Formats: sequence, structure tokens, C-alpha cells
Amino acid sequence: MECRSSCGACCIAPSISSPIPGMPHGKKAGERCIQLDQQNRCLIFGMAERPQVCSSLRPSGEMCGNSNQYAFTWLARLEQLTTP
Repeated sequence: MECRSSCGACCIAPSISSPIPGMPHGKKAGERCIQLDQQNRCLIFGMAERPQVCSSLRPSGEMCGNSNQYAFTWLARLEQLTTP
């Protein structure tokens, strides 16, 4: 499966504790990653600077569903389950 065009859910919904270029302390859940462009595409996709957690997250039917809103909701629930 490939990413849905202009979605960006995986770059906004979850928290990222690893440093991101421009965000040295990572980002909070629900916070937009500074590396997303206006079309919600990752500006550092495929680059060494991209956090490992981002590189390891792959789109799937379970996570992405059939809409951007579904993906945001699924990832937000996952974040709640994994945050102490």
C-alpha cells in the first residue's frame, strides 16, 4: 500500500520522541511536523535525517482505512494506548 496523497496523518497524530530536523525535541501528539510541506508531503522522506520511527512506519489498510480522518482517528487511539 502507498501513502494517500495529502494525508499527513502519521506526521501529525502521533508523538515522536526522536529529534527531527527543526524539532530537536521531537513533537507532541497532534502537533504538525515541521517537515511537512503544504501538500502534507515529508520534506525529508528517504533522507538520513528522517527519524527511524518515521522510516519504520508503513501505510496499511488497518492504519489508513479509506480516508484521512480514519487514519487520524486510528493513530490518535494508538497514541492513547501507548502513552503512559
